[in-house]
Amino acid sequence: MIIQPTLLFISSTEIAFILFVVIMVFGADKIPDIARGLGKGMRTLKDATNGIKQEITKSAENHGIDTSITKGVDDELKKVKEDLEDFTGSVRRKL
Repeated sequence: MIIQPTLLFISSTEIAFILFVVIMVFGADKIPDIARGLGKGMRTLKDATNGIKQEITKSAENHGIDTSITKGVDDELKKVKEDLEDFTGSVRRKL
């Protein structure tokens, strides 16, 4: 049995169909602008999330709440994120 990797439970055929529809609707010349806009939006969202985390941590430290409990979880999440970036980097290079 052959197991194909899926992205968000979407098969490669469905991804190809979605890309075809996007090209037909927006045209090939607009796709880079759309992707750039999505990237900027994701960066803004990530920056806002990090800002909120920093404010919560600062507030917790000012009120004497121990924030070292979450340090282990943060370290594990960073490891998983690095592993995921390594994997997606190799997938991007193959595409």
